[in-house]
Amino acid sequence: MIALDMNDSKEYVLLGKGVGFGKKPGERFEQPADCTVYSLQETSSRGDAAELIKSIQPEYFQMANRILNEAERHFGKIDRSILFPMADHIAFAVQRLQKGEKISNPLTEDIKTLFHSEFKVASMIQTILKEEKQIDIDEDEIGYVALHIHSALEKESVSVSMQMARAVRDCVSVIEEQRGIRINVMSLSYNRLMNHVKYMVARVLKGESLKVNMNDYVQHNFPDAFELATTVCDHLSHALHKPLEELEIGYLAMHIERVSMADEE
Repeated sequence: MIALDMNDSKEYVLLGKGVGFGKKPGERFEQPADCTVYSLQETSSRGDAAELIKSIQPEYFQMANRILNEAERHFGKIDRSILFPMADHIAFAVQRLQKGEKISNPLTEDIKTLFHSEFKVASMIQTILKEEKQIDIDEDEIGYVALHIHSALEKESVSVSMQMARAVRDCVSVIEEQRGIRINVMSLSYNRLMNHVKYMVARVLKGESLKVNMNDYVQHNFPDAFELATTVCDHLSHALHKPLEELEIGYLAMHIERVSMADEE
């Protein structure tokens, strides 16, 4: 339900079981202890929360709220303002699925690896939509919900989370193409590589720097991996439209060497 706070004269959305039951429009009441409060002052790339709530059915806010409750139990404090764009995404997904339309997500496997815990929490949307809408939702759709959860954890936009996943996929593709290998996504070295690239992208986007220079050592001992890492960093810099520090090359080269060695075993 939508309520006006008498202290600051601003509107809020109150979500929870039985919230608003038996209340009349304009009636004053105390905030229930077991409800979650969302400000309608929030904005997102999809529009203002106050506008979104007019165009989205309340049930989708309840669905998104259930997912965020689970995310908070799993991760601790999160940015709850993601409720509005997440509800909007779920509503649009249901609309498409009811028409028999499906979207493909080429980054699904990367999202599952990069944001494993977020994907696990997001998977509850399968049960929710099956119970409430008799709709089957696939992993491609879950991947997008997982990006919303990740953005709530990192307080970044969903588009930035998607940009990170795409950058990681591009880097891995370049390594596979240049080395002529198919990297085993189940290997420990692959997961280390993925996580390294993820944090490397995060450093670039946040303007953070590494402290230790490994370039001379790695270039001397693993020249091929260092050359490939240079190519990957150039590619990544172009994709992100941001320069990468040279210190990143040596660290990435070490992971490339490890994943290449694992492929040869």
